Amino acid sequence: MKKLALNLLLVVAIVGLVFICYRSIMDPIEFTEERKSREKDIIARLIDIRTAQIEYRNYHKGEYTDNFDTLIDFVKTAQMPIVLKVGELNDEQLERGLTEQKALDMIAKAKKTNKWGDVDKEGLRDFRRDTTWIALIDTVYGKGFNADSLKYVPYSDGVVFEMATSCDTTKSGSAQWLFEARTPYETYLTGINDQEMHNLISNQKKLGRYCGLKVGDVEQPNNNSGNWE
Repeated sequence: MKKLALNLLLVVAIVGLVFICYRSIMDPIEFTEERKSREKDIIARLIDIRTAQIEYRNYHKGEYTDNFDTLIDFVKTAQMPIVLKVGELNDEQLERGLTEQKALDMIAKAKKTNKWGDVDKEGLRDFRRDTTWIALIDTVYGKGFNADSLKYVPYSDGVVFEMATSCDTTKSGSAQWLFEARTPYETYLTGINDQEMHNLISNQKKLGRYCGLKVGDVEQPNNNSGNWE
């Protein structure tokens, strides 16, 4: 009887060891797979934020914003000019100093005075540059894009990305604006396997890297790159 009990304990111990070995192999693999899956969506969101910031900068004299409500309102309301071009200036006209603006001014003058001699001489009767305005959100992101989602970190139960801006002066004396949006590992990896997450954080700290995902940098220019690129 004692021998049977010992054998059963031995079997249980062996099964336990096998399970421990199995989990020691599978835990990092499963954690990495889930991490990559989640980070794919977070990176996509950070790229959307970067796109919005670049467009915002184009409309605001090179400045970024550190306020998500301001950025989201811009994405929702901004309009982009689309120029319909009909007709092109030839090399001879360009060499004589004729520009598109001069051509348009010539045509505008002809319309006011009803004197089309110079326009006909240059062959500009059909020359047109018509500007229409369309919603930035539809052009940059496509119809159906939810701008309100920009600030939220996926898999975080409503946590907002950290976002900041800074402004330095270049050697030429001009202002250089920088922006950064980021979120730490704890925001979107907690609950998968906390030990593996802590191991990841420890390794990143040893390498001197940010423990999470971010785009841009407020400390130094990096062409708005993400730390995954």
